[in-house]
Amino acid sequence: MSELAVLRNEETHKTQVDPETAERFIAEKRIGERIKRLRLKKSMGLVELGKHTGLSASFLSQLETGRVVPTLRNLARISMVFSKDLSYFFETEPNALFRVHRRKERVRMPQTGVEVPTYFFESLAYMVPDRHMDPYFAEFLPPAKEAEPKGHMHPGFEFLYLLDGELQIHHGDQECTLESGDAVYFDASTPHSYQCAGKKPAGAIIVTMHQAPPATSAAPRPVVQGPKTLPPGPVKVNPGETR
Repeated sequence: MSELAVLRNEETHKTQVDPETAERFIAEKRIGERIKRLRLKKSMGLVELGKHTGLSASFLSQLETGRVVPTLRNLARISMVFSKDLSYFFETEPNALFRVHRRKERVRMPQTGVEVPTYFFESLAYMVPDRHMDPYFAEFLPPAKEAEPKGHMHPGFEFLYLLDGELQIHHGDQECTLESGDAVYFDASTPHSYQCAGKKPAGAIIVTMHQAPPATSAAPRPVVQGPKTLPPGPVKVNPGETR
């Protein structure tokens, strides 16, 4: 082979995609894992998916484990079964949410709206944006004098697990006393309050889930043209309480 031919051959290799790089690019997309997640979300077996796509169960199994790379035609068949666009398999996946909140980093907040707070609380998820639930650690102090506990309410539901001590809970017309290890789950749109029922402080984990009340099946509202002004978001003042 002449020197010119050798140079041309080298230039051709420089402009070609490295096979290993191509394989790594495909592997990073984790197409097989995405197919498997879609299938399991639908509680669908490999045989059933094969019936819908016309592909064998063994081939689909190899796809999910990354032993074979699907053609666009086969990928299109799979995407149509799950009502996904082909781009779904190539888009960059968002990073999974994972946040650690150290005890020393938490802020201890007093109950608001009263002169003498009867409990203090610490948010356990203050660093999580757009969270779907609000977990708290709360410490309820023995009341210094006879006083009615301050009630509050909010849309959604609330869960409380008592770690230690005794805690009295008022929920609408109901009243109960929890002991260490007891738990309660209730509709938070009903007025509720807490009060330490022992001589020692009571500690609890509280999780509130905020959700808008279900829409009523009323007549369609007229369409109003023009700019819309969004109301300011709710301000959290106590665990689960908004203003």
